[in-house]
Amino acid sequence: MSWAGFKKSVNRAGTTLLQKTGQIERTVDRQYEDEEAKYRVFEKECQALQKDSKAYWDAMRSMTAAQGRIADTLETFYSAADRNSEGAMAGHAYKRSVDDLDTTFNRELDGPYRTTILEPIGKMCAYFPVVNEHITKRNKKMLDYDSARSKLRKIIDKPSEDPTKLPRAQQEHDENKETFDLLNEQLINELPQLLDLRVPYFDPSFEAMIRMQAKFAEEGYEKLSGVQRYFADNVRDDYAAGQLDAQVESVLQEMRELSICGGN
Repeated sequence: MSWAGFKKSVNRAGTTLLQKTGQIERTVDRQYEDEEAKYRVFEKECQALQKDSKAYWDAMRSMTAAQGRIADTLETFYSAADRNSEGAMAGHAYKRSVDDLDTTFNRELDGPYRTTILEPIGKMCAYFPVVNEHITKRNKKMLDYDSARSKLRKIIDKPSEDPTKLPRAQQEHDENKETFDLLNEQLINELPQLLDLRVPYFDPSFEAMIRMQAKFAEEGYEKLSGVQRYFADNVRDDYAAGQLDAQVESVLQEMRELSICGGN
């Protein structure tokens, strides 16, 4: 930072302190404050959307990977017991279906999700530092304007013996006011435009997300439905009637009766 920049920072810090103690009047623009408040909500929501969209896709990748590991284990269990049993065939069919799902995810969904959802959200969020830089510049110029206005009023209220002080203070006031008004008006006009663009901007991404979620669900239903043919038609009814719970409890009882599980 240059000496001039450092001096300005010190002067602005002093102006802020004097404003807090009520010694310098602070410019209040309700219209600008309303627009900035709405922008801050939008900024926060977009950043959350970026984080959650990535977390969702990471979770999907983790889920397909976990499915693959489960399928590997089940296939091993069943094949080791009896390779020709319906359970072994079901385990093999499940493994094949899960592998197909994982391939579909990586080949047909991963790239498009990044292109149509993650990248557009990232590009929108990339604008925020630029907008925030303009807001920071506007706020700094507001402090300069408030300070110049205060100096001008003091000279008017208590004229100086130096006849050049008033013209200099007036010029400093006018220049700072012009700069502040320009930045302030720009933000008042353009912040609402930025917010108005959010729906047409995110609309294609929203549609793409729904389509990809539907495709993954449809692919999963189609592939896993083929595994169901290895199970008896009455399995679902048995589960609803509590019979499967009884079967599980029966097997657990047999396990308890083993010496290595704590039985006699």
